[in-house]
Amino acid sequence: MNNKIIIINGPNLNLLGEREQSQYGSTTFEKLKANCIKKGQEISLDIEFVQSNVEGELVNIIQDAREKYDGMIINAAGFTHTSVAIRDALDLFKKPIIELHISNIYKREEFRHKSLISDVVTGGIFGLGSEGYILAIISLQKSLQNENR
Repeated sequence: MNNKIIIINGPNLNLLGEREQSQYGSTTFEKLKANCIKKGQEISLDIEFVQSNVEGELVNIIQDAREKYDGMIINAAGFTHTSVAIRDALDLFKKPIIELHISNIYKREEFRHKSLISDVVTGGIFGLGSEGYILAIISLQKSLQNENR
C-alpha cells in the first residue's frame, strides 16, 4: 500500500470559515478538503478526508482505518482533551499518525493545554493554521517513505 492516508477531523471543523476566524482563519472546510486532496495528488498520496461531530463515529473510523490506510492525520478538535476512547483507538492503529491543530492549543484556554492523544501519535503540528494540514501531508508522506527502507 504505502500511499493511502486518512485525514480525520473532529467536532465543529465542518464549520471552518464560519466560526472564530481569529483562531481558525477564513478557509472553509470544503476548500481545506480540496487543498489537501490536491496536495496528495501532487505527491502521489491517495487521501480520504472525513469529519464527524460524534465521538463514537470517530472511534469507528479510526478502528476501520487499521486495514485500509498506511497513515493518518487527525485533528480531534475538542475530543483531543476529553476522549480516552479516541486515544485508545489511535493506540491500536500502529502506523504513523500526525496530530494536528489549526490553532496553537498551548496558547489558548488552560483546559486545551492537555492532549490525551499526543503520547500515542508519531508527531504533532500546532498553530500553523490550515497550512498545517499541507505540512502534515508532506511529513506523513516522508514518514511512509522512510518506513520502506
